[in-house]
Amino acid sequence: MEANTRSTGRLPAAFLTPGSSSFMDFLSDHSPEILPGNRSLPPLQGAVEAPHGTTIVAASFPGGVVLAGDRRATMGNMIAQRDIEKVFPADEYSAVGIAGTAGLAVEMVKLFQLELEHFEKVEGTTLSLEGKANRLSTMIRSNLAMAMQGLAVVPLFAGFDVDREKGRIFSYDVTGGRSEEHGYAATGSGSVFARGSMKKLYRADLTEEQTLTLVVQALYDAADDDSATGGPDVARRIYPIVTVITDEGFRRLNDTESAEIARAILERRLEQPDGPRAALL
Repeated sequence: MEANTRSTGRLPAAFLTPGSSSFMDFLSDHSPEILPGNRSLPPLQGAVEAPHGTTIVAASFPGGVVLAGDRRATMGNMIAQRDIEKVFPADEYSAVGIAGTAGLAVEMVKLFQLELEHFEKVEGTTLSLEGKANRLSTMIRSNLAMAMQGLAVVPLFAGFDVDREKGRIFSYDVTGGRSEEHGYAATGSGSVFARGSMKKLYRADLTEEQTLTLVVQALYDAADDDSATGGPDVARRIYPIVTVITDEGFRRLNDTESAEIARAILERRLEQPDGPRAALL
């Protein structure tokens, strides 16, 4: 039986009719034109210049996971923004870091947040971390047409699995393909350099504090070789966004905490510019 979509008061009846626990399914039925994947695209006429977010890194430790991102957005060879937000909470126990076309990525994150909130309100419980990762995969897949025109969104998803009692990390490709990463992961233009840095420094028994240093160190190394990645900017007081997710939930480090980690790394580099980087942990 189809829902009665006639208006009843302020809200249409569709908003008051029981249905799917998926907010995306709700939009597909009643306002499909709102979904990013259903928008009509202009003919392809060369590369589209739009601000792009770059490097996102994540690393797990006993008791949780850390997700962090640099602050630079680029547009071609230009710096479009120096203090962009790239890491967002998805819900109480998970977060998303965005790489790719910044505008579409932020829109996708907002839709993902609504999707998880809608499910919780309808079902009275939260999705499993695996379920959240699958929902995000579906959203990325719906953006495939735009990705083929150069407007790709490739996020990194991390969270604390309350059932398994550990932090988990999921990476994606432009088609929505999902892979679970073990230990650490990176995405974006500087991901090769960030991953190489973490490969040398990561250990499964790192403390939370050491893991925080690890991800900021990885972003610093990525910025050293990738012009699209912004390192800690002491002069402008712009530091990476660093978040921690444990059994106590999502927490974002404040500017003072992020600055303290970044400054400690910079000071040690000045003292030992050619020395062993493992000493930084």
